[in-house]
Amino acid sequence: MKPTKLILALCCLTVFSAKAQRTISAKIVDSTKQEPIPFATILIDDKTGVISNDKGEFNITINRKISERDSLYISCLGYEQKQFAIQKFTDSIISLSTKNIDLSEVFITNKNYTLDEILDKVKEGLKTNYDFDYAKRKLFYRESYYTNMLKTDVKIEESTIPEFNQAFVDSIIKSVPKNTDQHTEVLAEIYGEIKPSTPQKLDILKASRLYDKESEITFENYEKRFNEIIRKHVKRDSYFKIKSGWFGTKEEIDSSFFEDKKEDQQTAEFIEKKKELEAKRKANFLNWRKGSIQSIENANFLDEDSDLNFIEKSRRYEFEMQDFAYLNNEFVYTITFKPKRSEDFEGTLYINTQDFAIVRVDYKNVKPLRKFGLLGISLNEYLKEGTIIFQKNANEKYTLKYADQTDGQQVGIKRPLKIIEKNKNVKGRRKQNELAADLHFIVRNVEKKELIVFESTPISETEFNNFTEVPEVTPTYLPAYDSEFWKGYNIIEPNQAIKDFKIIEKTH
Repeated sequence: MKPTKLILALCCLTVFSAKAQRTISAKIVDSTKQEPIPFATILIDDKTGVISNDKGEFNITINRKISERDSLYISCLGYEQKQFAIQKFTDSIISLSTKNIDLSEVFITNKNYTLDEILDKVKEGLKTNYDFDYAKRKLFYRESYYTNMLKTDVKIEESTIPEFNQAFVDSIIKSVPKNTDQHTEVLAEIYGEIKPSTPQKLDILKASRLYDKESEITFENYEKRFNEIIRKHVKRDSYFKIKSGWFGTKEEIDSSFFEDKKEDQQTAEFIEKKKELEAKRKANFLNWRKGSIQSIENANFLDEDSDLNFIEKSRRYEFEMQDFAYLNNEFVYTITFKPKRSEDFEGTLYINTQDFAIVRVDYKNVKPLRKFGLLGISLNEYLKEGTIIFQKNANEKYTLKYADQTDGQQVGIKRPLKIIEKNKNVKGRRKQNELAADLHFIVRNVEKKELIVFESTPISETEFNNFTEVPEVTPTYLPAYDSEFWKGYNIIEPNQAIKDFKIIEKTH
């Protein structure tokens, strides 16, 4: 092929590719209040769709040629569904109008059930309305951790090692950021039965991690300095006695910690260790994310052992019929619930009027899930809230479409700490060194998880068994939010905290 023809062919291919893919970004608002509408469903077809974030924003990509018949469908609980021709769509703001409910429409094929009758039918349908069989689910998962160090006090009372002084400890504490956040995002396919505690197989397609790598380097430097001090002052065959109040433990020191190796030996071992660590890192990343995804996928009323099993524990709650609503072209009962006595949650159930399937749940705890304080250690699990949305699959049964869960806890430690080096091979006194300090830490953590399932395709047990799970992906490190990283992929539009994330480079 001549160069000119090759260039022309490449240009044609580029133009075709550009036409074969289109990304739509917009914000969904209430037509009257002009307020954002969260958790709206945006669909191209039965297999391509996303959910708007808590600000009503979404981003959806169509990876094929768009025809005149292709439409964008926008729907949300309580609103009229809207349809747009994709080829002509240019809006950045989409307004939805509230749906007026005509009760005569609701009761055409449904009688006026009492609240108790509705709940009984919901219980009857828990085993038949939802799909628990083998399936392949294509999904996007995001987990975010926010840490706030409310108190970080360490007072050195005694130290026989000169380098372990108050100034050294203060420098470590000063280097620790008071407020940090990190975000991990995964695009993947998961295989298995949709049940708790059943084997799953995960195929990670792409992943990213947004965090402050500078802090990691800082801690590595302190670890190196700490090890140098230990090698200088601690004897090879010593052990540590660690005491905090009445509690104590014994820690042996690995003899290899003191070994001085030749440079070529260190290099060879470093290369081999790096390979092992990389393989282990990939395996750990896959297994950890697989567990997290399975956990949020099953954290709902279908699991009898779940805290969110509001239906099986219905006697512990007060239910109240509110009204009817409109969701995905179908009517739903809107039923609120709150605890009678000591239960943890309140919220709203949205129940399909035809098959009595719960299609959405909004919940929030009304009291701490767990709270205790003993001997200077305290824990307060003060927050658990979220939204769960189900949607019908190819088998006309419901599977999870979207889950959002936020957990918050505060941990406090106010205790004395004493570390004593002892050595039984030294003549005379066994105690060699001692470090005593008073600790006072208070840390608040918030963990937010989001999961959207784009496709849920039924598969056989044989297909599941034939799929081989291979850990191949580690997350790409991002020092700042990069909108280009997920360009061309359908994900959950990030919140403002993620969009604003940027590492401020430190001067040394």
